[in-house]
Amino acid sequence: MVVVVEDDEEIQRLVHDLLAQEGFAVETAPSGAALDQLLLRLRPDLILLDLMLPGEDGLAICQRLRKGDDIPILMLTAKADPVDRVVGLEIGADDYLTKPFNPRELLARVRALLRRSRGLASGPEQQRRYEFEGLTIDLDARLLNDRANEPIPLTSAEFELLACFILRPRRVLSRDQLLDWTRGRSAEPFDRTIDVTISRLRKKIEAAVPGLNPITTVRNNGYLFVPAVKPLAARPASP
Repeated sequence: MVVVVEDDEEIQRLVHDLLAQEGFAVETAPSGAALDQLLLRLRPDLILLDLMLPGEDGLAICQRLRKGDDIPILMLTAKADPVDRVVGLEIGADDYLTKPFNPRELLARVRALLRRSRGLASGPEQQRRYEFEGLTIDLDARLLNDRANEPIPLTSAEFELLACFILRPRRVLSRDQLLDWTRGRSAEPFDRTIDVTISRLRKKIEAAVPGLNPITTVRNNGYLFVPAVKPLAARPASP
């Protein structure tokens, strides 16, 4: 289920029809208030959220949603100013797309976000669980828990990025590699999504482990995940 939050009726209809033709179940909402009513009766797999909305704007809605949910959010904006994009990413959007957009690119980004949020299905015997600095991560359940075994809320983009580091610890990973692994063909040249997402991820891990600098920047090369990562035994299968 994809929810399109857009007040422009023509754009709303075009996006709805485009997604529906590709087999997606689609609901629409013209405002944050209408979105809230939808969320009372359904949980979408993805929200397409326009930046400029009447009343509560897209940034405020995104920030509010991120306080209690990790539904992937693709921000749609008519503003070309990179500052607006960065702000959207910093408050929790998983991706952004500038209007007017190519329909194929929109579909590619929607599919990429859905793949990232769902992950690859695997049986209990293949469960991938790891530990670093007292934190535990389950790549299949898509959970990161703190030292008290309480969940640390991550967006889909943050979790996918952390998974890249967990599977390749103590290796310098370039921005291009990280973009390719997390966004594939939907990535744009000079895309700064990775940098913003890493900044958010750093803050969340540092809040759970004060004094830890989990991801260092290697000048002109990329990023390095510093903590030692060790695999944990898979949870026993339910009888």
